[in-house]
Formats: sequence, C-alpha cells, structure tokens
Amino acid sequence: MIAKAGVLWTLMAMAASAQAVPVERAVLGSSAITLHAHPFLSGQEVATLRLVMKNEQALALFVPRKGGFAALAASPDDGFVRAGVPVRSAVAVGDLPDAATARAAALKACEAEKEGAQPCVILLEIAPAP
Repeated sequence: MIAKAGVLWTLMAMAASAQAVPVERAVLGSSAITLHAHPFLSGQEVATLRLVMKNEQALALFVPRKGGFAALAASPDDGFVRAGVPVRSAVAVGDLPDAATARAAALKACEAEKEGAQPCVILLEIAPAP
C-alpha cells in the first residue's frame, strides 16, 4: 500500500507541474511573438515581457537576432529581472533555423548559468510572422 501511495503522490506532482502555462501571442513587425506567462513571474516581469512583445527596440534588447527563430529562457528559481536588470540565467538566443533549435539553445544556455535547482523554462519565442 505504501508503494501505491508513493506512486500516487508522484503522479499528482507530475500533473501539477505539467499544468498549462498561460500563453499570449502578438505580431510585431515581421515577428510573431509568444509569451509563456509562468506563475513564478512577478507582475513587473510579465509587464517587461509584454513590452518586449509591443516594442521593436525592447525586443532587440532582450532577444538578439537578425532573423530566423529566437527564444528567451529563465530559471524559475532565479527569476527573470532582479533590481531592474535581467538575471544572468535569463538567456536569449536568436538567428536559428527553427523553433525547436531556438528553444533547445536557450534552455541549454540558461541551464549553464542558473543558480537555482529547478529546470529553466521558455519565456518568449520569436518566429517570422506568417
């Protein structure tokens, strides 16, 4: 019975962590932008990401890219912005050939810089507008 309870708790924890994250989408110039509004983000962090979705200059600051696909990842433990500055583990990559490659590169770079224990997650995805 104890083993069954352990399995049940594990499944419940996995289901809780797999809950859908709210997503917002916007088109800015020639870019289609998707914001993943994770619950760990503060109101200020979400507002900053929304600004990036609406302002080409802000987008250029956070996601260096010349074209192609881009992504921004952060660690839930480290957060995204502290004292008004993006944290070191909030890593953006750009100019990649597809969305999967952009996500994987951002996550890998974030994992290398994070201080917290939780795995990094994607905050923004940028693709050419349809």
